[in-house]
Amino acid sequence: MHPTSRRALVCTALALAGLPLGALAQDYPARAITIVVPFSAGGGVDTMARLLADRLRVSLKQSVVVDNKPGASGMLGAGAVAKAPPDGYTLLLGSAGETAINPLIYKEKMQYVPARDLAPITAVTRVPNVLVTHPNFPAKSVAELVAHAQKNPGKLTYATSGVGNPQHLNGELLQMLTGIKMQHVPYKGAANQLVDVAAGNVDITFVSLAGATPFIKGGRVKALAVTSARRAGFAPEIPAIAEFAPAAAYDLDNWFGLFAPAKTPPAVLDKLHAAVTAALREPELIKRLREQGGEPMPLSPAAFRQFMQTETAKYARIVEAAHIVNE
Repeated sequence: MHPTSRRALVCTALALAGLPLGALAQDYPARAITIVVPFSAGGGVDTMARLLADRLRVSLKQSVVVDNKPGASGMLGAGAVAKAPPDGYTLLLGSAGETAINPLIYKEKMQYVPARDLAPITAVTRVPNVLVTHPNFPAKSVAELVAHAQKNPGKLTYATSGVGNPQHLNGELLQMLTGIKMQHVPYKGAANQLVDVAAGNVDITFVSLAGATPFIKGGRVKALAVTSARRAGFAPEIPAIAEFAPAAAYDLDNWFGLFAPAKTPPAVLDKLHAAVTAALREPELIKRLREQGGEPMPLSPAAFRQFMQTETAKYARIVEAAHIVNE
């Protein structure tokens, strides 16, 4: 490159660096956007992120890549986004765990504060878990499951993919509302917990419907109920736990939302919000999300923040009552 051209590029870069972020937002996006997924490839969050990225590439006319940063119960990836430049080029597709539940459990061990360090763009989807058992388990409904647990206090085992995540809280909430006692068996990932339930090594598990569907269709496990307040529109044949009268207040789903680093320019957040919510109204994306066990849940940033506060208060009651702590 000619020295004069090189100097011109350097001067241009320096000039841009001196501009306020609000001015730079007018040309957003001018380069590739990265959506960080704080979990391994192939899981529910990863699938949602890739479906969303496909739509945003078209609407924003820019490359959108998915970067998996698993570790520390989702906090590694979420923390990386919290510390990224607030320019709209590094986003987080986060779940309830690393944005609402983990602060209740890890507290001062957290390397970021979601409410302070992440700017909510919109909720993306709400995903109920499903309660499944081995086909030969002596219960065909939540009522029968509770009755069995009452006759065998402390003997029933329930598997989840880790301590303090929505699945764990699913089991604790069922115990709180019905008075039963179960043993928690945490795993590292849904695949192993489903395999062990199918083998009869663990009595029940709470897991995403997308993960459980191959096992259900193959007759390896049976579905007793979903964890949402009402039956899911994509699986109306599966009752809700809340249909069992003593657990009428049961309502605990997982959910995913898109976040940017705090102090990202409002114009950038507005453009991202418009693009994502428009995508969530597309029939094809709605269909694909429902195939993954989710229902689209576009919200304004303010409504999403309020939703998170309400959900966090619900989680806090469960965490406190169950004495869930980071060990």
